[in-house]
Amino acid sequence: MTTPAPRSPSRDPRTPGQVIKGLIPSVYAPTLMEFAGISALMPVIPLIARDLGFTVPQAAALTTIFGLMSFLGPIPAGRLIAGIGARPALILTGGLLVLSNIVAFVVIGPVVGGEASWHHRLMLIVLLLVMAVSMQVWNLGRQSYLGTALPPAMRARGMTLFGGTIRIGEVIGPLLGALVMALGSMAWVFVLLATSSAAATVMIAVFLPPGEAGGAAAPRVPRRDASPARHRLDRAVLGRMVSVGLGLAPVMIARVNRPVIVPLLGDAMGLDPVWISVVFGISAALEILLVIPAGTLMDRYGRAAVAVPCALVMGAGFLLLGLLGTVLADEGAALGVIALLIPSLLIGVGNGLGAGIVMTLGIDVSPVHGRTRYLAWWNTMLGAGRLAAPMIVTGVTLFAPVAVAGAATGAVCFAGGLWLLRVLPRLIPSGGTRKG
Repeated sequence: MTTPAPRSPSRDPRTPGQVIKGLIPSVYAPTLMEFAGISALMPVIPLIARDLGFTVPQAAALTTIFGLMSFLGPIPAGRLIAGIGARPALILTGGLLVLSNIVAFVVIGPVVGGEASWHHRLMLIVLLLVMAVSMQVWNLGRQSYLGTALPPAMRARGMTLFGGTIRIGEVIGPLLGALVMALGSMAWVFVLLATSSAAATVMIAVFLPPGEAGGAAAPRVPRRDASPARHRLDRAVLGRMVSVGLGLAPVMIARVNRPVIVPLLGDAMGLDPVWISVVFGISAALEILLVIPAGTLMDRYGRAAVAVPCALVMGAGFLLLGLLGTVLADEGAALGVIALLIPSLLIGVGNGLGAGIVMTLGIDVSPVHGRTRYLAWWNTMLGAGRLAAPMIVTGVTLFAPVAVAGAATGAVCFAGGLWLLRVLPRLIPSGGTRKG
């Protein structure tokens, strides 16, 4: 059984339930498996790095590999997908992810907690590079495919469900990782990621229709009719992307900074790590509950109905975090938890409303032909936001408390929401524009 081939967006007789059901084995289930495995390994990476002899700053710096790849990786990933197709690219990188984790387990596993040398540390760096590259190819390939497979009338619901699936994987993953480590050691998390990635890759190989490249290339024309202009990106489309991306980049900055600012602020207020984790858990659960309503709102009332509140509510949450983190800094553990929880719930509401908004708008503003190339540029622009996010925290905390970094993030996010309020009403779901 394979996923039904995408039909004409203007006359699609399938119900939303039938569309989503057809995409479960080829997109949603593999996504859940992949992110559960990756989310199980990510919190353990700094601990494994320390065991292998990395210093604390070096262990922290390893995570910048993912930020750099989110900026540098989309365009090469787009070329790979456009050249060989989405399905082969996903299978190839999935296989590399499985193989690299098995090798990491064999090479690194025996020295975790023991004596490690430079080649063990090099193996960890290679693994992280393979993970970062694979994530770029997988994200772009599935985003591009969903742009073709989802009818425009339910595009937001389908993309929001995709974002929600990622969030569920991010909740399940650390729990599975904790179970595996309780039964074995930290190194067994490599096996967990290899297993989940293998299952996801097999499902893509079996259920994703062959030849689907998500509109990666325009229809072929005779060579004599080809011209350099045909291979250039449309400046009007790129301009539209930049205009929308300026409003979404602050949302990406807020998403990246939350798992940095909230724990640091909690630590500065003297809170136990358990309470900080509880705050994250409650906020994550709230986000998941908002996934389906967010997609329905976008499809019914337009993208601005969700994107603008997403940015503004997250911005308000960070501003409140900075305020309460300053006012209640020395008022005891109980008030400290409140100072962390209430703003985190606001941030969670905003982020939950924005589940899938970046991918949905990326498809909205990109044309059907050559979509993968345009989405690669779109992801590169937003990758710059991910890369810039830690610089805000680092720069502010050099001169001020971490609560001020929270307020600065909120101000940037609030400005992004106001910009989106001005820009998005001009867009329609198909990616065109209307006057006014």
